[in-house]
Amino acid sequence: MPTLLEQLRQFTTVVADSGDINSIKKFKPQDSTTNPSLIAAAAQMPEYHQIVDDTLQAARKEAGSSASDEDVAALAFKSLAVEFGKKILEIVPGRVSTEVDARLSYDKEKTLEQAHDIIAQYDKAGISRERVLVKIASTWEGIQAAEVLEKEGIHCNLTLLFGLHQAIACAEAKVTLISPFVGRILDWYKKDTGKDYPSADDPGVHSVTTVYNYYKKFDYKTVVMGASFRNIGEIVELAGCDLLTISPKLLEELDSTEGELTRKLDPAHAKSLDIEKIPMDRETFEKMHAHDRMAHDKLKEGIEGFSKALEDLEKLLAKRLSEMHQLT
Repeated sequence: MPTLLEQLRQFTTVVADSGDINSIKKFKPQDSTTNPSLIAAAAQMPEYHQIVDDTLQAARKEAGSSASDEDVAALAFKSLAVEFGKKILEIVPGRVSTEVDARLSYDKEKTLEQAHDIIAQYDKAGISRERVLVKIASTWEGIQAAEVLEKEGIHCNLTLLFGLHQAIACAEAKVTLISPFVGRILDWYKKDTGKDYPSADDPGVHSVTTVYNYYKKFDYKTVVMGASFRNIGEIVELAGCDLLTISPKLLEELDSTEGELTRKLDPAHAKSLDIEKIPMDRETFEKMHAHDRMAHDKLKEGIEGFSKALEDLEKLLAKRLSEMHQLT
């Protein structure tokens, strides 16, 4: 009998949620996504020290001999995610997502500036824009920046998405792809209610199902990529979603589990549903965001968590630079 992973691939594009190149090689996903936490974790693995060292040396050359270690580390940090992205694109046939600094999440202009820098680095390496998604947090400012980038032919992945208001704003901005965070939604509800949820009643699964059905009902071109899974039950309940980005651990479990997988999300079914269309502007977005405690809490927490991961990565790079000095 085919495994759950083999069956899932029949109607959902499987994406690897990892910065670990060896895991990506193993599972051969169509696409791959990274985030600051994953890059920071990968950068500490001995097998990737060469990527880190090469990036630091290139940054030292660009910054000049008089630049401080902190300045060189900050410059290298801007390139490291792209360097991992370039390596990942040697393995996957599709796209890689590379994230804008989470600390810029509420600054439209600085988000645009860094997105342009990310794309310029891929352009310089001869990598087509069709193979890169610039990953931006789903704040109002981030979504407005993504709208500008999409008009320029730069494709975006809007992340840290927890509420329908964020999803609608992204679709109206014509972004390429959104990443609603299934597991983090479940985490919030478990903490808030003290309850456990079977996969069919999982609030994260319900949230992504609602977004998927809304998009298909109203013919939005933006695609939905469920992310941040806690167990394979959530993945099974979202079979049929446009894309699912899955950690190596859960890919392994899906690949070693047999059983019948039924398609749960379907565009034809979504078309038949009675769904009210919600006009979206900044006032509506902010009002809905304030009323959705879970989305409000998790967006704030997600930005803070990714920002902390970036600060840790900058410290790690500065430390590695100091060790390189001692070796020479």
